[in-house]
Amino acid sequence: MYIKSLYEYFRTCDYNVTTDSRNCPKGALFFALKGDNFDGNKYAASALENGAAYAVVDNPEVIPSHTDRYILVHDTLLALQLMANYHRQLLDIPLIAITGTNGKTTTKELIAAVLEKTYKVHYTKGNLNNHIGVPLTLLGLKAWHEIGVIEMGANHPGEIKDLARIVQPSCGIITNVGKAHLEGFGSFEGVVSAKAELYDYLRLSRDSTVFLNNDDKLLKDKAEGINHRLTYGVTQEADVCGKKSSDSITLTVDWNESKRPENKYTVNTQLVGDYNLYNVLSAITIGLYYKVPSQDINQALSEYSPSNNRSQLKSTAKNKLIIDAYNANPTSMHAALKNFSQIKAKHKLAILGDMRELGQDSDVEHQNVLNYLNSTPDINQVYLVGQEFGKLDSKYNNFEDVDKLIEDLKANPIEDHTILIKGSNGINLSKIVEFL
Repeated sequence: MYIKSLYEYFRTCDYNVTTDSRNCPKGALFFALKGDNFDGNKYAASALENGAAYAVVDNPEVIPSHTDRYILVHDTLLALQLMANYHRQLLDIPLIAITGTNGKTTTKELIAAVLEKTYKVHYTKGNLNNHIGVPLTLLGLKAWHEIGVIEMGANHPGEIKDLARIVQPSCGIITNVGKAHLEGFGSFEGVVSAKAELYDYLRLSRDSTVFLNNDDKLLKDKAEGINHRLTYGVTQEADVCGKKSSDSITLTVDWNESKRPENKYTVNTQLVGDYNLYNVLSAITIGLYYKVPSQDINQALSEYSPSNNRSQLKSTAKNKLIIDAYNANPTSMHAALKNFSQIKAKHKLAILGDMRELGQDSDVEHQNVLNYLNSTPDINQVYLVGQEFGKLDSKYNNFEDVDKLIEDLKANPIEDHTILIKGSNGINLSKIVEFL
């Protein structure tokens, strides 16, 4: 019952919520969350001074006497999650949950762009896809929204299960399953089981729909038992099928519905990389499911321009850059390198940063990248950045960190190259763009 009471405070705060005491919209409801290195309870007073109407805390010692602006709960994070779930239940609109090892953020952006051609859409902004970001995203839903796209990330077993319970999605999609966060999941099998927790939730409802990559046997097997399935892939066996149809750096896709093979469409996207084919096809499939006209789907996909260091093509005065520096794991790294090796360019340089959170598999997986590079003559030059690559013997230039690389780029400018920039976000490879 206390969640209903807490929700009334949220309503009187004009449905505004914040977890940052430094950024409090006037009249917002502040949640004092705790982390490994901070305790939001200590900043509740600052949040109120900075404009918050009320502060939700779980430490009674921070509540001064003679005030009604503090709301005491047992656990602020749990209260935030329960309130978000309650808010979701009050808004009877379809929610699409999306997870996966690679491509989930790009796919989420593409799906939202397509759906916005017909609906008022609310979707995850940036990378707010964890146990805090998902509730905050849900609380951003307004009564006038007609559909939502909620991205869900995880680096430990059970997280997708918990997030699905909070979101209560109407349908869902797993983009793929690959080698990432092995330190948290323990193994590739652990990754598979964790991502499939979304299917486990959808399987509980007869009305749920899953959008499924028909070419991914692993995901098809895991989706058994879900009544409603719409598929996409490269063959006519899928409900929506498509293929790459150009040798240009950016992806062009020919597609059609298998039940209407005579209606063929072509969409020219601004995305780099063949690995985005399935992301595009999934957005087409979901758009058709929600009755977005085909021409509007194509227009949305052609207009979408990545600007978040994911599959981003940028031409500078000196070089042509393929920026994919937001994240990296063995699966996405090999996909990016394979695509880069097939691009036709006179001078190619791959600038690769460490892949983080691989645990005991780190040495092996970084060595696998080197082995691939050694067997791929189509990439002329390679720069490696980070301590994980630095531990291994290689014939390539290796820099301890991005600052050392920047020093070298200043001393030895690079011109007339096509350059792939790929690495985990923590390596900060995005900092080198201005020097290329």
